[in-house]
Amino acid sequence: MEILISVIIISVSIVYVLKVHSQNHAQIVYITERNKLSLQDSLFLTEDVMRYHKDKKDAYEVLHSYFKIEDFKSQAILKKASREFFIPEPVTLIPGEDSDTGDTSAPTATIEEIKLKDSYASSYFHFKISAF
Repeated sequence: MEILISVIIISVSIVYVLKVHSQNHAQIVYITERNKLSLQDSLFLTEDVMRYHKDKKDAYEVLHSYFKIEDFKSQAILKKASREFFIPEPVTLIPGEDSDTGDTSAPTATIEEIKLKDSYASSYFHFKISAF
């Protein structure tokens, strides 16, 4: 009887350990794939990225105006990497009047978000700080 109970306890423990291991494995795969794509995302973060709202572009379309890419293999690789762009309205932060000095010449900040959608979506932010 004691052997049967110890076998049941060990079996339950092994099942629990395997469940935790499979969950950790799935998270590791997710993080690894997302990190691989974050490196590719840098190809899409050009100066004129804000004009691509709700467009799906490949890396070659985005980069060909910046670089002369004559190698056909490089063109093919860049055309395989594509992202869908979503650009929400920018947020402007205007500081209130300084109650002690009455100074309203504090700089303002504009925050623009860039969402790149693929199998793993990513968000990036572009900050602009300007004085009155």
